[in-house]
Amino acid sequence: MNYDELNSLDRIPKMIYDELIKNKKVNTLLKMSNIMAVGRLGYNDHGKTHAKIVANNAIKMLKILYKKGIKPSFMKDCNGSFEDSLVITLLGAYLHDIGNAVHRDIHHLHSAYLALNIVEDILKKYYKEEKAYQMTTEVLHVIYSHSEKIMGLTIEAGVVAVADGTDMTKGRSRVPICKKCYDIHSVSAASIEKVKIKEGDEKPIHIEVTLSNEAGIFQIQEVLGEKIKWSGIKDYVSVYAKVEKEKPVFEEITI
Repeated sequence: MNYDELNSLDRIPKMIYDELIKNKKVNTLLKMSNIMAVGRLGYNDHGKTHAKIVANNAIKMLKILYKKGIKPSFMKDCNGSFEDSLVITLLGAYLHDIGNAVHRDIHHLHSAYLALNIVEDILKKYYKEEKAYQMTTEVLHVIYSHSEKIMGLTIEAGVVAVADGTDMTKGRSRVPICKKCYDIHSVSAASIEKVKIKEGDEKPIHIEVTLSNEAGIFQIQEVLGEKIKWSGIKDYVSVYAKVEKEKPVFEEITI
C-alpha cells in the first residue's frame, strides 16, 4: 500500500505524521481497537492500516477541493492557512477510530475524549496556545462527526467521513474472512477490488469502485453512501462502480 499523500506532506504536517506513527499511546489505542473490533466482534480492520488509508484519502480529497477553489473551513472561518487545515484533517483522520479500544458503541465519542490530550500535546509544540486550542476543537469535530447520522459541519470533517467510507477494499476484511466470520460487512468488503479517488468533471471529487461481484453494492450504498450523505460535502462527490469479474467470496456456509 502506497500512501502517496502522506509521503508528500511537508513542514508541520509531515512532522506531525511522523510523530503520530511513532506515538506509543496512539499505537496502543489502534492495536486495542483492532482487538475489540476485529478480534472480539469480527468486524473489518480499524487499526493502524485503516488510520493511514483514511488519512491519505482525506488529504487527497482536501487537496482536490482546494484546487477546485473550495476553501477548507478553518481557512474560511478562523483565518487559518491551508497547512493548518491539512493538520486538522490528518489528526482527525488518523485518530478517528481509537475509541473502538473502549467499545464499538458510540466509538466516535470515545475517540474524541481519548484524542483530546494527544491532540493538544502535539499541537502545542507547533502553534501558539490559543491557536492550538482552536485547532484541537476542529480536530475533535472531525473525529466526532465521522459517524453516520452526525452531520459534518466543516470541509475537513467532510473529507474524513467520506475517506472513512472509501476504505472498503477486500484487504480490510481479510481477518474476518480468514476466521470464517461471514456477514454482509465482511463479504461485501471482500468483493471490492479497487477504490480510486480522482478529480471529477461534474463534481470536484470522483470516486471509482471496482467490484468482483455484486455483493459489494452494500459497501457502496450502506457504508460509503451513508458517509457521503452525512459528510456535509455530498454536493462535491460523485461515485461510479462497475463489476469487472465474477468471483465468489465463499463456496458454502452453514449457520
